[in-house]
Amino acid sequence: MWGRAEQQDFRSRVRGALLGSALGDALGAPVAGLSPDAIREAHGPHGLTDPAPAHGRRGAITSVTQLTLFTVDGLIRAHVRRDTGAWHPPTDVHRAYLRWAATQHDWGPDERRKDNGWLAREEWLYARRDPDRNSLTGFADTVLGTLARPKNPTARDAAATARSAPFGLLIGWEPALVLQLAVECAAQSHGHPTAYLAAGAFAVIVHGLTRGDTPDSAVQRALGLLGSRPGHQPVTDALQHAVAAAATGARPTPDRPTPDRSTEAPADAAPDTTATDPTVPDAAATLATAVHCALAATDVPHGLRLAVNLGGNSTAAGAMCGALLGALHGETALPAAWLADLEGRATLLELADDFALEMTQGPALHTPTTAAPGWLARYPRA
Repeated sequence: MWGRAEQQDFRSRVRGALLGSALGDALGAPVAGLSPDAIREAHGPHGLTDPAPAHGRRGAITSVTQLTLFTVDGLIRAHVRRDTGAWHPPTDVHRAYLRWAATQHDWGPDERRKDNGWLAREEWLYARRDPDRNSLTGFADTVLGTLARPKNPTARDAAATARSAPFGLLIGWEPALVLQLAVECAAQSHGHPTAYLAAGAFAVIVHGLTRGDTPDSAVQRALGLLGSRPGHQPVTDALQHAVAAAATGARPTPDRPTPDRSTEAPADAAPDTTATDPTVPDAAATLATAVHCALAATDVPHGLRLAVNLGGNSTAAGAMCGALLGALHGETALPAAWLADLEGRATLLELADDFALEMTQGPALHTPTTAAPGWLARYPRA
């Protein structure tokens, strides 16, 4: 049974993880794909320090947040559909990703699809925001990618990892099951072991933080679970490197020698490659960047600035760092001024609260014989 204080803490961490991820995504959007030098040239010697316009507005989210929202939707639908005796969460998450794919090519919601639920009827989601090619091709048909037959088996980028924070919010699950679910769902679009194992490791770290673990213990649990998985070495090495660098105070960005804000490095300082070793595949490197920045952060804005100013995949790094810090500290640690401009904030909050409600009070909402009609309208069993 969940006590009131436990429910409130859990809801705060769920909100923190989802809103924090969206804030990091939105902060990184204006500098996506730029080098650290190009970021400083565009935004000054300290890089991007506050949200800037992208996609026509300040606080705009990208496909990273879109896919994260649909991941949450799929997980809620999986728990609702369990009443029917059908229990295969990867299938429900895959169906949610297909609903996301429809937003990338349809003009707007299809009102004839009564099984879409409420999220797929949100018109603002029907916009292309730099979706990665592997997600588009992975969900271009209804075939379910599996570990035995993954979609895009050479795809190593971090898109699947960046959408995987919601799996870590399943705190009633054992960490090994969280890892397995995140891995199976990542393989639906990103079939290289580095990509899907990075997604699993990220979910396990979020899971530990949501449960109240320290960041170090959360990372160590992920490392322990990774050790038995074939192909884990790039992800393991990158995580270990990130943790060791953070422990020694090594800077995770080119322009900040330490997490201490009292000193600033010169604009022409040599870049630090601690979390962006070019020999490390993209998903592992981006995960390491996010972890390093979260460990080095003095507060949430500082951590997000560290993550996005490193250059490269700034939306994924920012989103992952934001999810880690949000799960660790809860929603009240997030910067209010940034939240005020965040695109889709109302939808994010609504979905976060629905997820927390389903996880803590699901039996009061639906059983195999009874259900609240409004809940089934939002999350159909079909």
